[in-house]
Amino acid sequence: MITSNKIALVTGGSRGLGRNMALALASKGLDLVITYNSNRAAALEVVSAIEEKGQKAYAFQLDTSKIEQFTKFAGELSTYLSKTYGKPKFDYLVNNAGTALYALATETTEEQVDAVFNIHYKGVFFLTQKLLPMLNDGGGIVNISSGLTRITMPGSSVYGSLKAAVETYSRYLAKELGERRIRVNVVAPGAIETDFGGGRVRDNEQLNAQIAAMTALGRVGLPDDIGKVVAFLCSDDAGWINGQRIEVSGGQAL
Repeated sequence: MITSNKIALVTGGSRGLGRNMALALASKGLDLVITYNSNRAAALEVVSAIEEKGQKAYAFQLDTSKIEQFTKFAGELSTYLSKTYGKPKFDYLVNNAGTALYALATETTEEQVDAVFNIHYKGVFFLTQKLLPMLNDGGGIVNISSGLTRITMPGSSVYGSLKAAVETYSRYLAKELGERRIRVNVVAPGAIETDFGGGRVRDNEQLNAQIAAMTALGRVGLPDDIGKVVAFLCSDDAGWINGQRIEVSGGQAL
């Protein structure tokens, strides 16, 4: 059945912030495509939750660190969109999928750097490149960064540096895609209570209290604090916001 709903693709949409982003976008009336790395059951639960909101949703398995999978994924996505909507096009790409790395710069291995580089920069770069022909003119891209590009914490040098690279890439992309009226923005969450990094912010009471004490609004962030901002950027209300880094941290480490 062909509908006129706008469509957003959220990578890593089966858990944590990605799940919240997908549900927030559905609440705004968008249909969703999400990707998941390994937990199909969790992805299907998100699909069901989106459908309960009255929107269409579909989940694809994709390891965004493996560039060689992108051509096959793009073909499967094109087939799904054409069958469901009558054309192989979507409106918003949210590059969210990622993993944590906590290691001091003096102890980080080449293998660790390569793994984080592949998912947090190379994967974002080439998945975006592969999907740009399918992105509608006038649409948008939201790249998920981190407060750690501004707030330095021991053990996050590689992760923070690669997220900073994504922020710079996003500004260049915003300029290059201006002729197509495709907006490119960055959302940089502060510390959030999720299972990311083994749930260390959520489950470590001492760390949680430490971060809350250094945050102007007096608490650690929650997934709902992030998803709603992403949903806003994927709307006409944000039509004049482009090439920007929006930190969503409650005023952490001001």
